[in-house]
Amino acid sequence: MQDQIIAHFTKVDPILAPVIAAALTADKPIAIGLPTKPEFYFRELAEAVINQQLATKAAATIWRRFVELLKGEVTPENVIKFSAEELRTAGVSRQKAGYLHAMAQAVVSGEVKLETLPKLSDEEVIKELTKLKGIGPWTAEMFLMFTLGRPDVFSYLDLGLLRAFEIVYNQPGATRAQMEPIVAKWSPYRTYAALALWHSRDNKPLI
Repeated sequence: MQDQIIAHFTKVDPILAPVIAAALTADKPIAIGLPTKPEFYFRELAEAVINQQLATKAAATIWRRFVELLKGEVTPENVIKFSAEELRTAGVSRQKAGYLHAMAQAVVSGEVKLETLPKLSDEEVIKELTKLKGIGPWTAEMFLMFTLGRPDVFSYLDLGLLRAFEIVYNQPGATRAQMEPIVAKWSPYRTYAALALWHSRDNKPLI
């Protein structure tokens, strides 16, 4: 698989090919993890909501307290049992507590069926997830990459990817219109390209 990916980028994009090769052969090589089991989808989305606009350390602290409050059971059914004020005792903001409640209710009511996501196309997953309050397109794209393990996803909303692209292609201020023809060539391995671009700057997704 590694050789196949490198060969693809060598053929379609000689500029990015060495970046891909370096990332795939690093001491800790980039890789798409195994898809998360559906019973953990809500937990992943809840963590994404809590992490929004917070420094890594602060987000980790609040998430730990939130999980402790729920006694480890981060499920929509359990979240609904706690009032917004109770969620706020874990450090969750009023707005995010509202998002978590709305998200849990949407799942419990069947308005959003998380268990069906693996069967949907990337575009359909984004459409379904963005029905949830607090979940925007960027979060949905990260879910596709890191929770569903989809191999052909790229986020034009991620600032880390945009900065890395500008550096690799020497195009400061590159617009989406300028990027799209290049990114299109990376298919069906656009997730690997994203991972390699993040790796090139030693950073992580950054909205």
